[in-house]
Amino acid sequence: MKKIIVALDGLKLSLSGIQTAISLTQKENAHLVGVFLDDFTRNSFSMEDAIHHNNLKELSEKDQQERDRAVKQFDFHCREAGVNHAIHRDKSFALPDLMRESIYADLLVISSGETFTRFTEPPPTRFVRDLLGGSECPVMVVPEAYKPFEKVVMLYDGAPSSVFAIKMFTGILPAINRLPAEVITVKGDENLHLPENKLMKEFMKRHNPNAQYTVLTGEPEAAILHRLEQEKESTLIVLGAYQRNAVSRWFRSSMADVIQKHLKCPLFVAHN
Repeated sequence: MKKIIVALDGLKLSLSGIQTAISLTQKENAHLVGVFLDDFTRNSFSMEDAIHHNNLKELSEKDQQERDRAVKQFDFHCREAGVNHAIHRDKSFALPDLMRESIYADLLVISSGETFTRFTEPPPTRFVRDLLGGSECPVMVVPEAYKPFEKVVMLYDGAPSSVFAIKMFTGILPAINRLPAEVITVKGDENLHLPENKLMKEFMKRHNPNAQYTVLTGEPEAAILHRLEQEKESTLIVLGAYQRNAVSRWFRSSMADVIQKHLKCPLFVAHN
């Protein structure tokens, strides 16, 4: 039984993160853990407001009540869906706590808008970028509006990192891997074969024999973005090479950032 964790902020609960995690848990017959990052530095109010109104204790108690309600809401959704689940409430710094949790998980689900502060940021948020660069397990970044997956697009550039991401995806989520799938690559010449064409197709035949192949030409980032803009928001995009020191022939380390900035598709990101 695989272990899926979903990162949650009790002061700004992500329903799309919960819905996605529950759906994956059901389909994969997995165990789900709601990781509530009750960071002691995270408040819904500013310290200036608390000092000005002399009500720090009252505001802190309201935050604690809101966090408790969020935990109960997660537990309710899991019980209603009939999924095997547990709850962790980590009370130190959010990012290190989540990194530690990721060591002991097969997949981490997080909303693209998570900041774990009282401020909002457009995707990609700083918290999610830092998480993707250091997570010890694959990460699924989901948009704020939940949509069931209908298709999978796997980005492939011939580098080991992109193959590793596909390998992780097909191994961790075999039920989702049965959806219609497309492998997309970009070539800078007129040869429209996949990089390492024979080896890649032999590999894919064992992991997803029904996958379709698309070879684009042009500047990789622009070509990929233009192609993905034609996809529905229910398409899951699989990619690797997020780490800053990752070696890739054409995926820059910011490819996941570019997709999050311009599209609302969910991402499955893995690095070796």
